[in-house]
Amino acid sequence: MTPWTFSSTPFLIAGPCVIEADPIMNRVAEMLVTLGTRHSLPVCFKASFDKANRARSRSPRGPGLDEGLRTLDRIKREFELPVLTDVHTTAQVPAVAQVVDVIQVPAFLSRQTDLLVAAGASGLPVNVKKGQWMAPEDLLGAVEKIREGAESTGVGAEVAVTERGTMFGYGDLVVDFRNLATLKAVTGAAVVFDATHSIQRPGKGPGGTSGGDRVHVPALMAAAAAVGVDGFFLETHPDPDSAASDRETQWPLGDLDVLLQRTLAHWRVGK
Repeated sequence: MTPWTFSSTPFLIAGPCVIEADPIMNRVAEMLVTLGTRHSLPVCFKASFDKANRARSRSPRGPGLDEGLRTLDRIKREFELPVLTDVHTTAQVPAVAQVVDVIQVPAFLSRQTDLLVAAGASGLPVNVKKGQWMAPEDLLGAVEKIREGAESTGVGAEVAVTERGTMFGYGDLVVDFRNLATLKAVTGAAVVFDATHSIQRPGKGPGGTSGGDRVHVPALMAAAAAVGVDGFFLETHPDPDSAASDRETQWPLGDLDVLLQRTLAHWRVGK
C-alpha cells in the first residue's frame, strides 16, 4: 500500500465517528473499498479510539488507545485501507504514528502548540481541523507549528486543513464557504471540507449530546465541491440511529454511493 498523500485530489476521509464492534467496522471498510474503486477515489478510513471532548462524562468515548489501535491496524491490513485517527495528547503520538497513515488534530485542540509540533514531528501527514471559533486566517499558526515540528526532525510536512463549520450563536454551526478559498490562500495546505460535523447542533441532542440535521449534507458537499476543495470528510455508519456517537449527523452507509456520485460531478464541473 502506497503512503497516503493529500496531493491526489479529490480524496475522501470517511468512517464511523468512534471505533465500534468489528462487524460495523468491517461493513464500513468494505463499502469504502468498493466505492473508492468505483469512483477512482483515494479513500482514508477514519475512526476515533477516544472521543475525549464529550459534552457529558457519561457519553461513550470509545475503546481507548491500545484496543483502538489494534482495530485500526486490523482494518489497515485486512482491507488495505489507509487509516486516520485523532490524537489528544503528545504522549499518544508515538504509538499512534506506529499504526496510522494520517494523524488528525481535533478542532478543539487546534491551538495546542505541543500537540501540533509533536504531530508534525511524527513524519506522517497531518490533518488539523479549524476550531469552531476561528477565522480561517487564524489556522496559519497551527500549520506553522506542524511544519516546525517536522523540520525539527528533518522530515517534510504534508498538511491538510479542515473546515468544519463556525459557531453561530448558541448551539448551532454554519459554514462560510469563503473560508475554503481563504484557507487555501493563507496556509498553502490541502483544504478538506467536513460535511457531517458542519451540520452539528452542539448540545442540542438527547441528554446534552450533539444534535444536527443530516438532510443538509448533500447541499453542503455540492457547494464545497463547486468551490474546488481538495478532499471531503464525513462520518458514515450502517445504522446512524444506533451509532455510539453523532447519531443525528452521520451519513447512512447505504446512501454514500449516491452522495459521492453527486458530489464528484459537481467537483469536476468546478475544476
